[in-house]
Amino acid sequence: GGCEETTTGIMRLRAMERDGALKYPVMDVNDAKTKHLFDNRYGTGQSTIDGILRATNVLIAGKNFIVSGYGWCGRGIASKARGMGANVIVTEVDPVKALEAVMDGFRVMPMDKAAELGDIFVTATGDVDVIKGRHIERMKNNAIIANSGHFNVEINMQELENLSRGKEKIRENVEKYTLKNGGNIYLLAEGRLVNLAAAEGHPSEVMDMSFANQALAVRYLTENKLEPGVHKIPREIDEVIARLKLKTMGIVIDQLSKRQKEYIESWSEGT
Repeated sequence: GGCEETTTGIMRLRAMERDGALKYPVMDVNDAKTKHLFDNRYGTGQSTIDGILRATNVLIAGKNFIVSGYGWCGRGIASKARGMGANVIVTEVDPVKALEAVMDGFRVMPMDKAAELGDIFVTATGDVDVIKGRHIERMKNNAIIANSGHFNVEINMQELENLSRGKEKIRENVEKYTLKNGGNIYLLAEGRLVNLAAAEGHPSEVMDMSFANQALAVRYLTENKLEPGVHKIPREIDEVIARLKLKTMGIVIDQLSKRQKEYIESWSEGT
């Protein structure tokens, strides 16, 4: 068996499972609560901003900051950018996630419209062609574009090259593209994961939970005979990791009394 802790990795494995191509069991570490609620949200959020700042030293406050994708990574990036004073705009294709972004206080619009407003763009979707040539043509002069969601396919690099009459590396992990229309676009980390290429990735204080999930998932695989396919991390593993994490932080939480437990597990009371 195996374990997978990335969103895009799980997407591929589920596709293989649907097609009957997955021949062994895989533990879905990414969807464990102690993974995606922390690693994806807080880890990606912080390390993405870190990568942008290390590469550019740009002031984020007051900028229109476009986040493409409002999964847990996108939420983390949007939250951190807003915390630094940015005006955050979210683009989405999922109506539920788009609605969540609106209710979280962000503006939501199509990329075609956001392209005209953004100063900084970050993709976090796991899909291709999130930023295409037609978007780049509409961007402000000196817009910054970066990716924090997948490989260097979220920004269509070929279309960026086709629209440009020259490019120049002006800082480590910053390329200045001079467009044929006279504008400039700054691409970070060659369109690769900016939080890894231009920074150091997630802090160890959040990765420890992801690695704990990996370790306990391996043990679960060895102790249980699972059919080929993608399997969720049991809730018990999530709870063990969360309690251990709280302990390392010196935090103690309440426990249900016997009476409280009986009440919430009963159907004869409170109905």
